[in-house]
Amino acid sequence: MLSIFNFAQNFNAIEWITRIIVLLVAFPIHETAHGYIAYKLGDPTAKYQGRLTLNPIKHLDLIGTICMVLTGIGWAKPVPVNPSYFKNRKAGMAITAAAGPISNLLLGLISIVLAKITILIGGFLPAEVLVNGGFVSLLFQVLVQLFVFSTTINVALGIFNLIPVPPFDGSRILFYFLPEKYYFQIMRYEQFIFIGIFVILFTGVLDVPLYYLNYGVLRFMDFITGFMGSLAGVIY
Repeated sequence: MLSIFNFAQNFNAIEWITRIIVLLVAFPIHETAHGYIAYKLGDPTAKYQGRLTLNPIKHLDLIGTICMVLTGIGWAKPVPVNPSYFKNRKAGMAITAAAGPISNLLLGLISIVLAKITILIGGFLPAEVLVNGGFVSLLFQVLVQLFVFSTTINVALGIFNLIPVPPFDGSRILFYFLPEKYYFQIMRYEQFIFIGIFVILFTGVLDVPLYYLNYGVLRFMDFITGFMGSLAGVIY
């Protein structure tokens, strides 16, 4: 069956379109999750600034989005959070920070389920309909490509943002376990750490550990949805 998905190996117009569609969903959900949890914990800052919305225009950073489409590394506009509203500042920041990556991982899980449902539906269609082109064939390819890419990119975004150094969400989670004086000493160098991390990423030093983390999560998601079939060879 996987032979009909050879299109997924070709970097074509369909892939470009699906990349853009996924990013227009993944980034807003990530940032809205931060803002919504902060709001539920008592911080209205994101709400007052109109950031509790899935409208991508409110969240996308032009340069960050272009970098994400072209290189797989990018960013959105951070949702403003004022921890002084939280009853427990450290816990509030940690929970708010965790909301973004968790939302991406959940979206990745939903996407793999949708990919498998689409493939199951395709299994009932005549082979010539899927192979010989036409609207049904194109729609099938676009949907599978869309859901497969949504799975991989959301897992990658979730894991990437859990890196425990500034300015990633993982650093705010780490803050919960560190004495404040050490955390604020680290945060003084946030901009330099940010530049350093991206230099390291572009040199490929983190490629191997990030690959295995992504691989492990994707394999786990494929396993727990295995009753619907496997996407081994397609998503990892």
